[in-house]
Amino acid sequence: MVHCWIHLHCDFSIEGLCIWMATRWACLGPGKISSDFFKAIQDNLPATEHEFVAIASRDQSRAQQFADKFKFKRAYGSYEDVAKDKDVDVVYIGTIITNHVELSMKMLEAGKHVLCEKPMAINYKEAKQVLDFAKSKNLLFVEAIWSRLFPVYDEIRNEMAAGSLGDIRLVQATFCVPISQVERLRDVKLGGGACLDIGIYTIQFACLIFGEMPESITAVGNLMKSGADENACIILKYKNGAVANLTYHASLTNNNTAVICGTKGRIEVEHPFWAPTKISTPSGVKEFPLKDDGGYNFGNSAGLHYEANAVRDCLSKGLIEHPYIKHGDSEMIYKIMDEVRRQIGMVYPDFD
Repeated sequence: MVHCWIHLHCDFSIEGLCIWMATRWACLGPGKISSDFFKAIQDNLPATEHEFVAIASRDQSRAQQFADKFKFKRAYGSYEDVAKDKDVDVVYIGTIITNHVELSMKMLEAGKHVLCEKPMAINYKEAKQVLDFAKSKNLLFVEAIWSRLFPVYDEIRNEMAAGSLGDIRLVQATFCVPISQVERLRDVKLGGGACLDIGIYTIQFACLIFGEMPESITAVGNLMKSGADENACIILKYKNGAVANLTYHASLTNNNTAVICGTKGRIEVEHPFWAPTKISTPSGVKEFPLKDDGGYNFGNSAGLHYEANAVRDCLSKGLIEHPYIKHGDSEMIYKIMDEVRRQIGMVYPDFD
């Protein structure tokens, strides 16, 4: 869907070439992922294209420290101040999960475009509420499923479009990392649980490849003493008999690859498949190195700059959803996650 507003207005033209002004960013939550996101922009993208306007935290001192580090113009001690800031085009939400819906709605109500970290919500009902509201406001809303914006994922889409895999019959994806001792992951009241944290990556991968809801969903898993889910094995069966075999585990390490098998060919996305730099396809092996001088909190976070560029591109085109992370894609992912959690007994009492 396209509409007529464009906050990212054309500053001037040279022989018919439109020169766009900088995308004006605000950030909610000065945490680790927010730090990685803005460092990735700073390290990889022109300052003329991305301007850091405002950072907000409930702790004013933390906001100021973040502003000093990344040269934000303003540091606020409340999220409402960002909503009122007329110089902000788009808001990156990197707070704790349970705040994502409330803050997304607040920023959209204020007329801001939103890039919200995944998961954007606890369940399908909440996700649908935000997506419908964004559409009603004619504003861009993107769930930060950054995987889909890596060049490796472009290669996947190209191979599928070319038909080089034939009829795709099997998808496998594994995400196992030892993070179960992280307090946030163990606390159900904070939106903890491995499905929303890492399982979502395996599910989005299957959704990307098959592009439709499965006919059946089968999941078995284990809960930690806190009630948060630690792991699950998921089988998605599709109407043509194809299957996706997905595994996530928050207490183990593994070779976290993703594989697509078709009747004519095979693709392997190398570790880490959710932020990959190398892929093997019927067309050959391709690599897309990242510029990483250290200082990131998470692996391959330099790739977050693909996400920032994607948002800027959407704004320049007047889009309200990204073509690789459509609202319908997010809805499908949450429907599947809701059923996975139901089958393994993972419940959020304050939300479900």
